[in-house]
Amino acid sequence: MIKLNIREQFALLSEEWAPKVIAKPNGQSIRILKGSGELGWHQHENDEKVIIVFKGQLTLKLKSSHDIILNEGDMYVMPKGVDHCPVAQPDTHFMMIEPT
Repeated sequence: MIKLNIREQFALLSEEWAPKVIAKPNGQSIRILKGSGELGWHQHENDEKVIIVFKGQLTLKLKSSHDIILNEGDMYVMPKGVDHCPVAQPDTHFMMIEPT
């Protein structure tokens, strides 16, 4: 593994909502992505997912509860099996950590 600069890695992303794996420690995938607008409803049945916002704002709409609003520097662990719909302000940058 080499040293990576997260800002430089975000600058290399050209597509929105297209995660890029930047590392795979201990059976986990560390993915970065950019997003704008709504991704759509989905869930991850078997795994929790860590979400960390680096730039912008990401709202996680939840059917079962209130919305979670993540600003720069915020982190949230999405429980497995929870229906959610990510909605990002324009050019939001975030990281996800989840089992590979």
